[in-house]
Amino acid sequence: MAAAFLLSALTLAPPAFAGSRRPAAEASWCSDGDNVSSERRIIGCSTILDQKGLTTRAQVAAHALRGEARADMHDYGAAIEDFDAAVRLDPSYAAAYRGRGEAYLATNNNARAIADFSTSIRLDPDVRGYFGRGIAYLQTEELDNAIADFGEMIKRDPSSKIGYVNRGEARRRKGEVERAIADFDQAIALDPKDSYGWFDRGIAHSDNGDPDRAIADYSQAIRLKSDDAWYFNNRGNSYNDKKEADRAMADYDRAIALDPKFALAYYNRGNTYRDRNDMDRALADFNKSIRLDPGYAPAFGNRARLYRDKGDVDRAITDFSSALALDPKAYKDYSARADLYLDRGDYRHALADYDAAVQRHPDYVSALNGRCFTRAVLGQAREGLADCEQALKLEPANGYVIDSRGFCHLRLGELDAAVADFNAALSINPRIADTYYARGLAKRKQGDTEGARADIEAARAIDADIARKFAAYGIADAD
Repeated sequence: MAAAFLLSALTLAPPAFAGSRRPAAEASWCSDGDNVSSERRIIGCSTILDQKGLTTRAQVAAHALRGEARADMHDYGAAIEDFDAAVRLDPSYAAAYRGRGEAYLATNNNARAIADFSTSIRLDPDVRGYFGRGIAYLQTEELDNAIADFGEMIKRDPSSKIGYVNRGEARRRKGEVERAIADFDQAIALDPKDSYGWFDRGIAHSDNGDPDRAIADYSQAIRLKSDDAWYFNNRGNSYNDKKEADRAMADYDRAIALDPKFALAYYNRGNTYRDRNDMDRALADFNKSIRLDPGYAPAFGNRARLYRDKGDVDRAITDFSSALALDPKAYKDYSARADLYLDRGDYRHALADYDAAVQRHPDYVSALNGRCFTRAVLGQAREGLADCEQALKLEPANGYVIDSRGFCHLRLGELDAAVADFNAALSINPRIADTYYARGLAKRKQGDTEGARADIEAARAIDADIARKFAAYGIADAD
């Protein structure tokens, strides 16, 4: 981000030079930012700073102007050195603090950026200081502080579309979507030809569950600026939300054509291919996304799901582990990895992962159900029942959870309750081999030989290997 301050308070006149006129000409470049390149501005300011006998005022201005030029060239380390020199010489010079804050902001040193912008605001409560600090707060997800700073910016300059856009973004991230949309409305009213306002409002409409309005806004952004890959990527997501996969695919293709290194577009297109059961193309896109951005956890998580669906459990577990290392809060990935551990009979690891998922999201029904069943397998059926009861409070008609609760009752010897749950589960999911088999075991223990035989035969017709599965659960073959 280029330094965004004005140095008119310290107008710099080139010093006089003896002999050749060239040093004087070069020195004039320092403060002539509108007419010369950043490279020449640096040369000009350096020429001035090489002279002896400069006033403090002239040194401050030359360092600050050279820092600005260096920031324009993205040489932020050197820019910070110049701003350091400027504030040492004049600790009351607000513009130098703003410039250094901009440089820190560009290098993701948000704490120092906030400190410098705060100092600049104390010395000179200018909209540029509020804007810079607001951006730093936005980057650190200090959303209330960001909203306050952008609000102050708008108060001081009601025509500031960038203030409305950024306050809208902070409000959107906070979940205040309607207020965010109102801010984006105002930004668009101030400048309807600025594509970013339309794009940002599209994101807010998408967050608000309104893909039609999101698509309309993304389309307008594209009409105004047709070479931005993000606009096509996000419109593709909204088309996917409407189940219009062909249009989504076309937008992802366009995004990738505009930016062949756009990792997120490959990820999104990979998800669309996976939804179409085109596993090879989905895998190719996930691989590409991960090569371009190896720090994006969802790409590993969804590639893991693809490997799982292809039957490659080892690679699936490896990818889930990578995803969780990058994002330890991804409760769905913990639960999905637990399912794989459960299927391969690694019940201890399964239970640990279900625990992690429930800890991070106590109302995640899939994890509660998995932990209910796993606890029953491990001889903790009473604790498992508590999980199933919690899950059924959230989803009373979930046949899989009712089946797991029946399994807990079976392990506890509560046969009538077990059969009642298996009956209910089969009324919801009539093709689940495990439920028939478990009900057959319960009926056998109740003395209902014919009923048990019928259920076990029904289970084997669906899954010929069902007896071996239950033997792994610690339950002997019904025969």
